[in-house]
Amino acid sequence: MPAPALFWFRRDLRLADNPALAAAVAGGRPIVPVFIHDPSHDTSGGALLWWLHHSLASLDKSLRDRGSRLILRHGDAAELILRLAEETGAEAVYCNRLEEPWAQKQQERIEERLKADNRAFVAGNAALLFETGAIKTQAGLPFRVFTPFWRACLQDRPPPSPLDAPERLPPVDQGIASDDLDGLGLVPTKPDWACGLRETWNPGEAEAQARLDHFIEDRLAGYSKRRDEPAEDGTSTLSPYLRFGEIGPRQVFHAIRHSAPPSHDSDRFLAELGWREFSYHLLAQFPDLPTRPLRGEFARLSWRQDEQAETAWQKGQTGIPLIDAGMRQLWTTGWMHNRVRMVVASFLVKNLLIPWQQGAAWFWDTLVDADLANNSASWQWVAGCGADAAPYFRIFNPVLQGEKFDPRGDYVRRWCPELTDLPDKYVHKPWEAGRAKPIVDLAGSRKRALDAFAELGRTR
Repeated sequence: MPAPALFWFRRDLRLADNPALAAAVAGGRPIVPVFIHDPSHDTSGGALLWWLHHSLASLDKSLRDRGSRLILRHGDAAELILRLAEETGAEAVYCNRLEEPWAQKQQERIEERLKADNRAFVAGNAALLFETGAIKTQAGLPFRVFTPFWRACLQDRPPPSPLDAPERLPPVDQGIASDDLDGLGLVPTKPDWACGLRETWNPGEAEAQARLDHFIEDRLAGYSKRRDEPAEDGTSTLSPYLRFGEIGPRQVFHAIRHSAPPSHDSDRFLAELGWREFSYHLLAQFPDLPTRPLRGEFARLSWRQDEQAETAWQKGQTGIPLIDAGMRQLWTTGWMHNRVRMVVASFLVKNLLIPWQQGAAWFWDTLVDADLANNSASWQWVAGCGADAAPYFRIFNPVLQGEKFDPRGDYVRRWCPELTDLPDKYVHKPWEAGRAKPIVDLAGSRKRALDAFAELGRTR
């Protein structure tokens, strides 16, 4: 029997359209599928860990249905991959690349040591439509503005068609030990705060495909309008499945393209996939994107440290209905409607003048779709300091946003039941009906933010 190959699952927890897995299968060797939980690098928040637990369970079942099984290990991924290669006699390690700076260094370290042992290291691309660095301006530089970036993507060769999942996989030697999934401690126990996650989500590759099919059939038509209405089920809710690689962007791209003739709705949805792509290409270009503003002058901004206000924002107790509804939806379900994400982020960064990095950290801890590239680029966009960012003077008014996109208050009443009895005209500004005032005056805090941001231009 030929020596086996290790297939290292990372954030590509699927069998279909998994380029590195397909390459491993084509190699004709026995395959040992492995996932390593490495807390030293994977500093995921609680919601992400909950999802990971259930995604790994789903992946193991899919592998067993095809005659294989998933080997779990816990610890330093680089050391354990090398140890497993020796333990199994593997001649090659296959995986799909991650784009995070720490992952790039980890991959280089593993490849170097494997080659020193005369073992091959084969890496594919399962997370993106295009390789980072492949989409450039006519001057040969990376894009820093989304619209020309996405136009260049669409004018390039289409991403490859998705690959089918293998029908069968070779059995894994029973002598290869695996850690117990429950023993990884990924799900909360005392207290068990994940009830809302369980009621909202069903992680796994099959569910990801089912959601994509349902979106195309029932929600794609009218998407460009309904996507902004938080009370409606107008979005795909595919973001956590993409984050964990339970479905790949090529699968989504081609499914949308082949479902119907191009339309404003399909183009608008694919542009959202494009923003995800853009964020990853930015991270590859600017490795400190999660911590440092792309526009350097923003490092001089006079941010405030207000623990009481930040806590009120986190708990959905600001007294501003759309903000509170969004933050409560986040805490309960691990997800928040995209329109509301922009509003709550603007409120924290501009009305409260609390650093965007602190907002990004809270989202990282609470979102089931928290993604380093998307999370960082999006917060910088709202703050006005990132690539193609919203101008500093664009400050979302949560009252006007609520009245425009949730005119009957259905979304707000769902997550803020204390407002159920208010007439529609007061549901987004309950203080006008005699309820408690919000933690900050919107007009006054807007002026304070504009003054602080304008000061940057005077101190260059």
